[in-house]
Amino acid sequence: MSNAVFYHAGCPVCVSAEQTVADHLKEEVEKVHLGEQNNRVAEAEQAGVKSVPALVIDGQDIHINHGADLSALK
Repeated sequence: MSNAVFYHAGCPVCVSAEQTVADHLKEEVEKVHLGEQNNRVAEAEQAGVKSVPALVIDGQDIHINHGADLSALK
């Protein structure tokens, strides 16, 4: 059994991210491996992604953790 925890401070940005994620993750999510599809790095940059892993939902980029800077994937 998996467990998911979303930590936040209750600010409007956090609440918006929580609602966005909760409302959309039940839908299909496109997974893009930028190491294998480096032709899509510019697309990720335009979406506001600075590091991966990251999730972009309806134009809102959500930093999840820091695995690698996007610049390292160019």
